Amino acid sequence: KQWYQRRVAITAGDRVLVSRVAAATKSKGGIMLPESSVKKQNEGEVVAVGEGIRNADGDVIPNAVAVGDKVLLPEYGGTKIILDDEEFVLVRDSEILGRFSE
Repeated sequence: KQWYQRRVAITAGDRVLVSRVAAATKSKGGIMLPESSVKKQNEGEVVAVGEGIRNADGDVIPNAVAVGDKVLLPEYGGTKIILDDEEFVLVRDSEILGRFSE
């Protein structure tokens, strides 16, 4: 057996770790799309959330999203992180454009 320790990202402050939704590789008509024509998706799922940001009085203001929420990300921005061959984006809570309702 091969044992290894999986790396875990713990977010700090108002940071949110998001896993982007995989882009569609097939058109609605069933045609396979080349990799060069597939756009980066602006939708993702929240994987980890920091404790929030502190205001001037020292009180913690919690983040607006929680783990498991589906969110809308800006096209540009955030920090790309690769953990265990998976790509994530680290963004501030205030950079998230919206949350999808179920």
